[in-house]
Amino acid sequence: MISPKKFLGLSLFALATAQAAPAQITPIPDARAQVPSTQLLPQPKRAEFPAGTLALTGLGVRTLGNAPELGWAARDLRAEWKTRLGAALPDAKASGPSIVIGTLADADLAAKAKAAGLSTTAAEGYALWVDAGGAYIVGADAKGAYEGAQTLRQLLTPAGLRFARVSDSPTLKERVAMIYLDQYSKGVNDALIPMLAALKYNAVLVMSNYVQWDTARAGGYAHPGGASKAEARRVAALAREHGLEVIPLIETLGHVQWMYYGGANKDLYQDPDSQNPYAYDTLNPATYSRVLFPIFKEAAEVFGAKTIHIGHDEVRNRDRFPARANGKAAGFEKLFVDDTVKIHDHLKSLGVNTMIWHDSAFSDSVISSLPAKLPRDIQVAYWNYAPGTDYPTVQQITSLGFPVLGASWDEAGNAEGLTDAAVKAGALGMIQTRWTGYFGNPSIWDGQAQQGVAYVRAAGAFWNPDARPVQSAEAIYRDLYAPVAYRGAAGATVNLGTLATRSLTDDDEKGWIGKGPDIDLRNLKTGVQQIGAYKFEISGALMLRGARGAVSDLPTKVSIEIGRRADALAFLHTTGWPSAVARENIGRYEIEYADGTKLVQPLEYGRHIRAWTDTLPTSMIPAPGWAGQTADGLVVNVPVLEWKNPKPAVAIKSITLISEGKNANPTLIGLTLIGGQ
Repeated sequence: MISPKKFLGLSLFALATAQAAPAQITPIPDARAQVPSTQLLPQPKRAEFPAGTLALTGLGVRTLGNAPELGWAARDLRAEWKTRLGAALPDAKASGPSIVIGTLADADLAAKAKAAGLSTTAAEGYALWVDAGGAYIVGADAKGAYEGAQTLRQLLTPAGLRFARVSDSPTLKERVAMIYLDQYSKGVNDALIPMLAALKYNAVLVMSNYVQWDTARAGGYAHPGGASKAEARRVAALAREHGLEVIPLIETLGHVQWMYYGGANKDLYQDPDSQNPYAYDTLNPATYSRVLFPIFKEAAEVFGAKTIHIGHDEVRNRDRFPARANGKAAGFEKLFVDDTVKIHDHLKSLGVNTMIWHDSAFSDSVISSLPAKLPRDIQVAYWNYAPGTDYPTVQQITSLGFPVLGASWDEAGNAEGLTDAAVKAGALGMIQTRWTGYFGNPSIWDGQAQQGVAYVRAAGAFWNPDARPVQSAEAIYRDLYAPVAYRGAAGATVNLGTLATRSLTDDDEKGWIGKGPDIDLRNLKTGVQQIGAYKFEISGALMLRGARGAVSDLPTKVSIEIGRRADALAFLHTTGWPSAVARENIGRYEIEYADGTKLVQPLEYGRHIRAWTDTLPTSMIPAPGWAGQTADGLVVNVPVLEWKNPKPAVAIKSITLISEGKNANPTLIGLTLIGGQ
């Protein structure tokens, strides 16, 4: 262990000279190794894993039946083989082991499932087994066979398919994930939709306010940031081809800024004096004939919708409602009911069901009278975004005769607790909501990635509420959204011990961040460690100066001599304290090459690096790294940033870490070179 006095000496030396120092570099065969998870998600109701693996050589796939879901199942398996192994999954041969996908409608398959003791007749249920004779997926129905294929994908390893015996079916009938349509739709939804199918959701709630409907274009209020009508149609088809029902969400009554874009429809303001109009005038027939009904008709056709969610939440949160004299005479309750019934009846004439949020219609002030005036076939989405175990309103709405879905958001424990309440109340299902802004689709990966992580946790709860909470949800989300091949890469670990400015332990309040042994990183063990998909040699922390007094004596930059090529660099890094500003530039890495050229990797807080005490994964640019606890039980983490080298043929002379001196001070704990042989 390096003494505090030696750390101080090294700090002053680095501060005074800022020259490159050599580091011990050790070649290893597995610097990075992406391997399949052993956790099945969602966790099946019944699963056993006998020892053994079905070899991939000669293995092919065969479907028995004509249902489109069977073809989708084979398609998804072939995509998994291609992505994970770089190999094709051919059609099955006439003889030898194969992957067989079908349903109980096939008498032979039904008999095989019964003989295996794995048959299920529940909707979307399936039996699955893998042994030396092959792999079988037998759905209770065609959708069940498709769900079984999502489980089989997770049994794939480079050596073959793990032996398994699974009998499974969902607890909740409706398992819905919310997505958005905007100008970035294709780049995001083409990744999200297959991921949601893999997680066994069976519907998507599609935020569609700003789709460039023909009606909106003709009326002059089509927003340029909205998705085109053609894109909406394409996303709907993509969702359906992944087993997902499409439920458009077009917010009405409140949240209707979309119909006023560009100064349009001013005569329809609920509050004529509003500077930022939020609701519409329910007593003006043009609200319906000019705007709502034509758009609903377009949406029903484009999405092939069986249900449309019409919003109706937070109606009185902004503008005066009612504001006009005729509205005041009628009163809020009559305005709300008449509007809801009018839209409901119009949608019914189109063969479409109606869904609303619960809060305005079932608030404490109106629940004793307003719901009784609404059609009982309106589906009610009860949203509550706080973790907990007691959500009595779900049962209350169900008792009033309405079909109910719970709606959760991104905080851990919310989806799990609300799902339990929904099951107990006999609810239809659950919705995992997402609120990333009408035009913020890319933030689901970079900026609001924690909402993507929540898709993973919720999927586990919605399918099997009795299962334990999903482990490593952040890593699973990153892997499903942007899957990579199962393969390893050689490289080299870098020992930073001679450059370390702080120890990971703090027995004397002179190490780590100077807070003592109860709040340090002692549980991140030294030596060569497997951290996520990477190997690092841990020997101390190269912590730099920041605004805090505890690190005011540390250097502002330190260089590490490398002298070898690399395809990529993996940085196990963090900051001593968080930044108060998202995306604040808190430092950078400067990579200098043997040819004298230099490249810079900026360090934006929350995007490339975050504090060891900041466990909110707002960006998926860093990979999940080390996670643990301090001695006093504080949950902490250290992420990994992988930097792809655009000049792999040129040797890297040195890497310099530089601090901007902000509250969040860059701290490098591990450095690994990937490839470069």
